[in-house]
Amino acid sequence: MNHHRTFADPSLPIVADQGFFSIEVYPQRHKLIVRAQGQIIKTYTVAVGNPLTPSPVGEYQIIYKGKDWGPSFGPRWLGLNVPWGIYGIHGTNRPSSIGQHQSHGCIRMRNNDVIELFEMVPVGTKVTIYGHVLGDSNHDPRVLAEGDVGGDVQLVQSRLKSAGYFLGVCNGKFRSDTTIAVKQFQRDHKLMQDGVISMKVYEELGLLE
Repeated sequence: MNHHRTFADPSLPIVADQGFFSIEVYPQRHKLIVRAQGQIIKTYTVAVGNPLTPSPVGEYQIIYKGKDWGPSFGPRWLGLNVPWGIYGIHGTNRPSSIGQHQSHGCIRMRNNDVIELFEMVPVGTKVTIYGHVLGDSNHDPRVLAEGDVGGDVQLVQSRLKSAGYFLGVCNGKFRSDTTIAVKQFQRDHKLMQDGVISMKVYEELGLLE
């Protein structure tokens, strides 16, 4: 069943200042684009997260650069400030996966490409990962419950917060404080109070039409 998506609130965290370099990732097209002062200077083919563990849509910053984290991460790691988990841009020991939706959410590059990128961009570089927080229009959003993490959780938290139900930090981590807020929201909207974000709850939150 295909819902019409309403446009999501801007994903957090927003990075205001613009450095010399910026990176854009287009998961549907498996492309990573590097811009210098707005002009495209490099385009790489990458692997991105699969629908169950999608790459984190939103605006982030490179906050860490590391070498040799282990064979499956290739020779370089560029870490992003995603609040609900450890995500980064890295190499791979499985070059056949490049161009696929195969990672657990990280952006995977060919090893010589990630070495080139590592040398090119500094810590603090803005990275924008495009897409809809709730997934692409061919898939229903994930049903969410306590223990889940992700941009979709963060979006639900921010909706519940603006409606006065959620008082915690919108960090994309579905913990007991989020469950309590969901149950209160469900009670007030005459829904089953199970603390689970079902399609019905998405609709009541105004995230699906």
